[in-house]
Amino acid sequence: MTKDELRAELERQAERYKDVYGGEVTTYAAQPEPERKPWRKRATVQDQVFAQELEKMEKDLRTDES
Repeated sequence: MTKDELRAELERQAERYKDVYGGEVTTYAAQPEPERKPWRKRATVQDQVFAQELEKMEKDLRTDES
């Protein structure tokens, strides 16, 4: 079944529902897919310790230069 055939079938069913049951058909637009956020790597314990060591080394270098 193609999209056009499916649309025609749905339209026929909606018309039949209106005629037979006297109901009202409400159609809704398709919901957009949620946007994906960029993937981020979480810092591991080793990464955190490495960053702390770098900061400590930079701090030592600054105090030595002064």
